[in-house]
Amino acid sequence: MEQQMFCYQCQETAGCTGCTRSGVCGKTPDVAAMQDLLVYVTKGLSAVTTRLRGEGKAVAAEIDRLITQNLFTTITNANFDKDAIVARIRATLDCKKELLAQLADGNDLPEAALWQGDEADFATKAAQVGVLATENEDIRSLRELITYGLKGLSAYTKHANMLLQSDAEVDAFLQRALAATLDDSLTADELTALVLETGRYGVSGMELLDRANTGTYGDPQLTHVNIGVGKNPGILVSGHDLRDLEMLLEQTKDAGVDVYSHSEMLPAHYYPAFAKYPHFVGNYGNAWWKQRDEFASFNGPILMTTNCIVPPADSYRDRLYTTGAAGYPGCTHIPGEVGEEKDFSAIIEHAKRCAPPTELEQGEIVGGFAHAQVLALADQVVEAVKSGAIKKFVVMAGCDGRARGRDYYTEFAKKLPKDAVILTAGCAKYRYNKLDLGDIGGIPRVLDAGQCNDSYSLAVIALKLKEVFGLDDINDLPIVYNIAWYEQKAVIVLLALLYLGVKNIHLGPTLPAFLSPNVAKVLVEQFGIAGIGTVDSDLELFFGEKND
Repeated sequence: MEQQMFCYQCQETAGCTGCTRSGVCGKTPDVAAMQDLLVYVTKGLSAVTTRLRGEGKAVAAEIDRLITQNLFTTITNANFDKDAIVARIRATLDCKKELLAQLADGNDLPEAALWQGDEADFATKAAQVGVLATENEDIRSLRELITYGLKGLSAYTKHANMLLQSDAEVDAFLQRALAATLDDSLTADELTALVLETGRYGVSGMELLDRANTGTYGDPQLTHVNIGVGKNPGILVSGHDLRDLEMLLEQTKDAGVDVYSHSEMLPAHYYPAFAKYPHFVGNYGNAWWKQRDEFASFNGPILMTTNCIVPPADSYRDRLYTTGAAGYPGCTHIPGEVGEEKDFSAIIEHAKRCAPPTELEQGEIVGGFAHAQVLALADQVVEAVKSGAIKKFVVMAGCDGRARGRDYYTEFAKKLPKDAVILTAGCAKYRYNKLDLGDIGGIPRVLDAGQCNDSYSLAVIALKLKEVFGLDDINDLPIVYNIAWYEQKAVIVLLALLYLGVKNIHLGPTLPAFLSPNVAKVLVEQFGIAGIGTVDSDLELFFGEKND
């Protein structure tokens, strides 16, 4: 009998309904099943840790990190390695068993907290605990919205952990909220409140990572990044983890090997600490979804530090390495936990045997407009707004993807009025960051804050502008939100913006399939969430005039 699956956590889910035979992302039904089971046992462990805290007992940091890593492992395009996921399920069950013994009373915990199956039971259990196990459509929708937000939060928390930073309140909330998705007594209204609370802790999680990144590597600065290639063999680093990149750069200082960023690692160039590495020569390629062509032409090995893996082509499969939460069967995984120095010697030696990268393009792109850099230009920005030189800011942060409808964002950027400035973060920027859109009085018309987590910077900038202009409501600013989304980190960014009171956000290219009609109606009525239309109709909506 053919194994079935159901997954609708990303924007590209089949038919905007759900993947049922295999994932559009490339994951197979057996991998999807083990991811479902990993989420289930992680929720069970979280119910135990939440009860332990309720009894006044401490939860060790390594358990917090286990839960965080588990969720991160199940994010879209992060880990396709069934064996690695099964190993995490076993480790989680062992941890849960040990903690259950510490409880004064755990008999009334949910079934997920008490289940102790062995590997022979995993497939059967996974078929019982997937998304569709919650029969009520609205409760299911809210539970998944919370869970996907927590997956995004776990990604940002994990990056902060790698820099030896953590927030006990964020960890405790993440586990409490996970446990709450097992509670059948919670009403739709109570779960809706938990959605917004998830957004509140999303702000805290992104603030934590911002402090960790800037405290370690300095405040991002206006930077011109080379997009050409050098003459040495290279290593291409993709994903999001700056600590992995730092360790690799240290280990390649005298190796005769250049290092390049790819996709969401581009913003590493904006941090002053990375400028000291002359062999960190530039950015290669574009957004994650083009990697099957671009990785082949890179010629050297590729290090995937986090999610955004596309199942590799044969032309470079033997050159793809993973680390952290990332994994792909048959590809070399480089181990290393928080606080440990990873050994990248294998990938470095591999690089030395390879030809230099084949050049894709020449020139440079400009970025580094996180909150500190933009606030340093605050007087210039405010004067441009007051003079009318800048009429509106357009937040076009988020994710890129393969859907043809995403050409909308390139055309939208091209047709924007010349007095509009784009604020962006995440890989959505690759739809327009190489266009020649010019500047306004020296202020570039595309202000790139960085990675998807740096959407926090965009919120800080908006709140500062609200203060400068003496406004009572953030929605009175001349800012419109036209955001592209793809996976679960975009979900936590959205929930964080809702918590901060931002309304009338437009999401595209499609609204999430995991929003039931009733849940979508609440978001529309309370927050003004909407989809996108045509480029021309949306320009007229946002700017009040037709744009030819």
